Amino acid sequence: MSASLLFSFVIGYFVLLLVVAWLTSRNSNNDSFFIGNRSSNWMLVAFGMVGTSLSGVTFVSVPGTVGDFTGNAHKGFAYFQVVIGYIIGYLVVAFVLLPLYYRMNLTSIYNYLQKRFGTIAYKTGALFFIISRTVGATARLYLVIFVLQEFILKNFGIPFIVTALIILLMILLYTFEGGVKTIVYTDTLQTTLMLAGLVVTVVYILNSMNLSVGDAMRTLTDKGYATIFNTDPKSGGFFLKQIIGGAFITISMFGLDQEMMQKNISVKTLKDSQKNMITFNLVSAGVNFLFLLLGGLLYLYALNHGAEYTQVTTNGSTQWQLITADNQNIIGDTLFPTVALQMMPQAIAIIFIIALISALFPSADGALTALTSSFCIDILGLKRRDDLTEKQQKKIRLTVHLTFTVVFLICIMIFYWIGNRSIIDKILTLAGYTYGPLLGLFAFGILSKRALPQTSLITVICLAAPVASYLISQYSAILFNGYQVGIELLIINGLLTYLGLLSISKKAVAAQ
Repeated sequence: MSASLLFSFVIGYFVLLLVVAWLTSRNSNNDSFFIGNRSSNWMLVAFGMVGTSLSGVTFVSVPGTVGDFTGNAHKGFAYFQVVIGYIIGYLVVAFVLLPLYYRMNLTSIYNYLQKRFGTIAYKTGALFFIISRTVGATARLYLVIFVLQEFILKNFGIPFIVTALIILLMILLYTFEGGVKTIVYTDTLQTTLMLAGLVVTVVYILNSMNLSVGDAMRTLTDKGYATIFNTDPKSGGFFLKQIIGGAFITISMFGLDQEMMQKNISVKTLKDSQKNMITFNLVSAGVNFLFLLLGGLLYLYALNHGAEYTQVTTNGSTQWQLITADNQNIIGDTLFPTVALQMMPQAIAIIFIIALISALFPSADGALTALTSSFCIDILGLKRRDDLTEKQQKKIRLTVHLTFTVVFLICIMIFYWIGNRSIIDKILTLAGYTYGPLLGLFAFGILSKRALPQTSLITVICLAAPVASYLISQYSAILFNGYQVGIELLIINGLLTYLGLLSISKKAVAAQ
């Protein structure tokens, strides 16, 4: 597959995004950037959010997990345990958090913490969002940029850092002016192309192997690729832990995340925003299952084209690898790119690249916009600055936007130097540490009527809880008779934060 041809499609796609951005960002102001002037169409928001929530990690990493191993068995469809939890979590967001945000008419959801507990809790919550979203977004970005680098741009002798810089500049250019107002439309376009790539690839593999969907599921089940539920209570992947953990991940990474809520509260009414959430919930669950089906089909396709499983022992540790005819290990994140670009026809390779970059941009553009919004509103207090004109506020916003682009580049390079075979698990683990304090803060505000003193102890507790959670996670097998902490790390972290806040709280004074 010609790298030059693939690169020409990347450039053409970017030009299309710039045209959409230009059309949608005309006459934009700061409110357009932050909340889309509260005039976004709920159907466009719902559909576009599918692309944002799935991202390039879902597109590349989720299919790769199916044939990976946990012990001596394939992971199979075990990720769907988490997806079941997502479904529950989205309902909590729709009917508990969204009514709260609309009732308080929030631009930044962390203003809730200010009204409930004061400035210190507010700034602490915003700070943890900035850390959480920066880490999560750059991890997702790293994976897709790595694929583009390995399969296209390194053929031109371009270093990884230059590839990362080019991609970030592309995102910066089309979000610089319109913000949320532009992203609602670009995300809709990108989600359409990403899902089209997913469906086309599934249909091609089924046809090429003469399989119906029913035949494929029976074959995957026979080979151990379609197992969903893990029934070992001590395992990190035990189904109850995965479902409950998935629900709390959604509540935290979606309902307490300015990026995702920024799009929801840009819808005019609460009712429409809730319709958006329910529609998105159903579509997202179906799409996640389709990605798992694709993962199983990709492994079958690779095995039919000469790939073989083999065990490799390194430093006393034995791992399974899936080795292709040219001696590449494609188990995990490299499965989909390798099969699509090296084993399938040119047309499928082009569709894959377009779908991949369509998966890349929605998660990155929204994160960059939301981080800019949160820093300007929550940290700098831009909306409260009556001494600044609209033009001066815009200048500050653009400076912050550019600064976060540089921060993204630094974080992406850190992930590149560290490296990782399957990054979806890493993202969920990192979320457990960074979103836990946010979960604890909001839970304390919603579930308790107690007040917090204006003290830096709030920030100290929110910093100490992830450290304590890390220690519990590392030594859980020793402390709890072989029990392994998995996705429930987020719940432990949030609970420790809640208890810490409870220890310094005081009885609220009744309103006169």
